Amino acid sequence: MTTAAFESLTRVGLTLPVVSRIRAEKQADDLAYVFLRDGETPEQTLTYGQLDAAARSRAAALDAAGIGGTAVLIYPSGLEFVKALLGCMYAGISAAPVQAPTRLRSLQRVRRIADDAGTSTILTTSALRRELLESFGDQPELAGLTLLDTELMEGYPADDWAGQPADADDIALLQYTSGSTGNPKGVQVTHANFRSNVAETVALWPGRSDGTIVSWLPLFHDMGLMFGVVMPLWAGVPAYLMTPQAFIRRPARWLEAISRFRGTHAAAPSFAYELCVRAAAKDGISPDLDLSSWRVAVNGAEPVRWGTVLAFTEAYDAVGFRPEAMCPGYGLAENTLKLSGTPEDRVPTVLRLDGEALAQGRVARLGDERPGGVHLVGCGITVGTSQVSIIDPATGVTCPPDRVGEIWINGPCVARGYHGRPAESAETFGAQIAGEEDRGTWLRTGDLGFLHEGEVFVAGRLKDVVIHQGRNYYPQDIELSAERSDPALHPNCAVAFAVDDGKTERVVLLVEAGGLALRNGGAESLRARVRDAVLDGQRLTVDEILLVRRGSLPKTTSGKVQRREARRRYLEGEFGPRWS
Repeated sequence: MTTAAFESLTRVGLTLPVVSRIRAEKQADDLAYVFLRDGETPEQTLTYGQLDAAARSRAAALDAAGIGGTAVLIYPSGLEFVKALLGCMYAGISAAPVQAPTRLRSLQRVRRIADDAGTSTILTTSALRRELLESFGDQPELAGLTLLDTELMEGYPADDWAGQPADADDIALLQYTSGSTGNPKGVQVTHANFRSNVAETVALWPGRSDGTIVSWLPLFHDMGLMFGVVMPLWAGVPAYLMTPQAFIRRPARWLEAISRFRGTHAAAPSFAYELCVRAAAKDGISPDLDLSSWRVAVNGAEPVRWGTVLAFTEAYDAVGFRPEAMCPGYGLAENTLKLSGTPEDRVPTVLRLDGEALAQGRVARLGDERPGGVHLVGCGITVGTSQVSIIDPATGVTCPPDRVGEIWINGPCVARGYHGRPAESAETFGAQIAGEEDRGTWLRTGDLGFLHEGEVFVAGRLKDVVIHQGRNYYPQDIELSAERSDPALHPNCAVAFAVDDGKTERVVLLVEAGGLALRNGGAESLRARVRDAVLDGQRLTVDEILLVRRGSLPKTTSGKVQRREARRRYLEGEFGPRWS
């Protein structure tokens, strides 16, 4: 589908179920989704006709059972999630996808989400329902919840569904945030939000008739949901899906799938590209790998690292990956997903800035004669009617072009608010620019950044900035220096934050370290390397470096470190055992 044709369809008020019906009528036998077993072998396939029939079967069964309102979706990666999600949309049920719980802590999060969403209905698969009951059947968190197996709804007559298409203003999804403070919030995403966001995404990164999407991202997460489920269906291009575990165990599987199935679009956080670089250095690159079909490599994590962009481009240049294919972008669940992105066929923009000025909130580029500096990667431009303003978070006044401020968003992709949280919704979604109230309400992202020649640059999180001795430090810069202090340390293995007990202020750095990183001189030697790397990179002396075991740091469902949660656990003495 061309961009022009797609945009003309969005203007008539389509929703995802309506698009599914159109695809089923016009392209019934065309391939829609493929699930790759072990990230390699096609195991399950769905045509548009099969998908629509399966979704309507589930909608009819849910309607017959009297299920309405909201349902929590707990699914492993696979095509049953796609069928259930679309079935909920057909049935007018707001879906709340969550990660399958494996520990009591994650089960408690599921229960908090169900209570917050006001539902007792859990939709899942046969196998996962059995696992949940076997593992947690005696836990109070499951009391009162009804676990429904949607696979059993497969044979329900699809034509029994006689409901009306969802209205564009209906809530299609409750996208729960990572809950870094232990209190996840459900972002109310409407069908119109989906329509607007995917229209902007396809306008920025056109699918075209030869488009193919390859994704390992978790489908319950906003980025995985948009690029793995919603965008393929709207754009009419097939999607090849694999589990996150298949990618993490062997990152080359993702690239091999792109090569084998001629993938044109694939999205991932920055750490995924770094893992691919490390895999290439460790195992080499197969001469059979061909990435020449890859037109749009969305890099959407916070932050997008220039070193990773360069390293990935250089590592895979010989097998057809083009520098123009790397497309850094920026988005968040409160804006459905994407806000901005680098257009295809344009190399990413990078600015080399004065670190001292940036610490003071000023944007000052370094001339070629001055070494060093901080490299910030541009996250592209907006398309459609979405708008960005850079605002002083303390005064609400628009910042001048050379100042860092909070990123505010206005447009059709901004979600309705947080479910059941009117005060927080008003604070986050109802902001107004001082002196410019006629421009309506804005979404406060909580991210700091600036605009340069119309492009969005993200500097860090407002609440995560480390203030030490009157200077501002962005924690991701400290963490990156720590990670690069030893080649055996992994991406996203560090978290930095400040602690102020009223008498003194200290900068604390937690670093996950395994045996390989410790073998060269032990724990104290590793601490010294980390401390020297941060001192050299940020001119900051870290007061405490705590080495913790691999897997100890709290992270979001997309793999980002949760700084505030890590700080809370540190203050409460929860980390341990520690390396001595």
